[in-house]
Amino acid sequence: MLKRLVLVLLLIAAPAAAAAQLPDFTELVEKQGPAVVNISTSQSVRNPLLPQAPNLQEDDPFYEFFRRFIPQPGPREFQSQSLGSGFIISQDGYILTNAHVVETAEEITVKLSDKREFKAKVIGADRRTDVALIKIEATGLPAVRFGDPGKLRVGEWVLAIGSPFGFENTVTAGIVSAKGRSLPQENYVPFIQTDVAVNPGNSGGPLFNLRGEVVGVNSQIYSKSGGFMGLSFAIPIDVANDIAQQLRTTGKVTRGRIGVVIQPLTKELADGFGLARPQGALVNSVEKGGPADKAGVEPGDVILRFDGKAVASSEDLPRIVGATRPGAKVTMQVWRNKDARDMQVIVAEMQDDRATRQSRRGGKPPAAVPSQYGLALSELTDTQRKELKVSGGVLVENVQGAGQRAGVRRGDVILAINNQDVKSVEQFNQMMGQFDKGSIVALLVRRGANSLYIPMRVDAG
Repeated sequence: MLKRLVLVLLLIAAPAAAAAQLPDFTELVEKQGPAVVNISTSQSVRNPLLPQAPNLQEDDPFYEFFRRFIPQPGPREFQSQSLGSGFIISQDGYILTNAHVVETAEEITVKLSDKREFKAKVIGADRRTDVALIKIEATGLPAVRFGDPGKLRVGEWVLAIGSPFGFENTVTAGIVSAKGRSLPQENYVPFIQTDVAVNPGNSGGPLFNLRGEVVGVNSQIYSKSGGFMGLSFAIPIDVANDIAQQLRTTGKVTRGRIGVVIQPLTKELADGFGLARPQGALVNSVEKGGPADKAGVEPGDVILRFDGKAVASSEDLPRIVGATRPGAKVTMQVWRNKDARDMQVIVAEMQDDRATRQSRRGGKPPAAVPSQYGLALSELTDTQRKELKVSGGVLVENVQGAGQRAGVRRGDVILAINNQDVKSVEQFNQMMGQFDKGSIVALLVRRGANSLYIPMRVDAG
């Protein structure tokens, strides 16, 4: 009887204990909710698909035809409206949001939780980080407190407040799923990944920790349907605030650059370069006359540290360099010839992106020479070398076997093997013959306008 009574008490207590462990967000929402705003924008959109009759005089013989059979349309421009979120960061009306919420807006209206509405102006927006700073003319406003995203732990509870689909002051909660996430074409933001329900309209809203501090700006979702699918991404607040301060003081954002093209370092490439594990950013090309070139950086170097900060992977380097003040002289540690060395580099300022194109068309190259490594190679013509701005290299005419498995493609130009320049097909075969079967070599390959390293396992068969 006693055992049965104890069991009943445990069953009753279990749900209560589980409920006691779940966080209570009510106080956080009451205190911080008033600092979250709804942002609505409007802009004129031109519709090129609307029919347009020619501008004819009334005495023109075709005037009556077009008037009757092709009615004059209304204005070819119409007003488009969109919604987003934001949060007040100072009592005098500065508001953080996403750049994509306001960048095309002609008119911005900010609505507070107490239903007051204000017209806002854009102080500045940065597309690279998707951060924008706007301002309303008001004082004594409730403002958020910033937290430290570096102290966030995976699995920690977080909360979002925003206006998904226009539903103002909507609260959703979840946990931190991952930190330091890199997304395609987003090299300057180490995103916080969460499973908080974030939908269109949440963009620009705050992500809070349980202490009521803003740790991120909700920016993107991963979705196949356009709605929430369990993957949302927030810009760390320290990154967003740094951008906001630059926009507030100078109206623009400056970033550092050193003039290198990098690629991830795989385990196979790390083995080829003599690194104990894949770490750092592999340099596959260096801008001639750029900061890295002047510092002595060469293709094949692996950048391990920059300005005292470890470069764990290739995604880290653009963030670290971009956050460095242009003109600063910093120490950079690189790995070359199985040894680490320090270099001094003066960081330049990043300019607007410029696309560069190169062509390989020229004279007809010599016939391809078969290779025992699954590659059919030919010499480059003088015209091809001139257009590629290289002094050597061999052209891949066909590929199979070991080369195909490694990822070499037809049309690639092999420039070097383990950072030793390749001048001819004969030299390529001689150099490859020095490696034991099963060993891994790093091929420096020119593909289109870019260069990359490809690890290939030597296979005599």
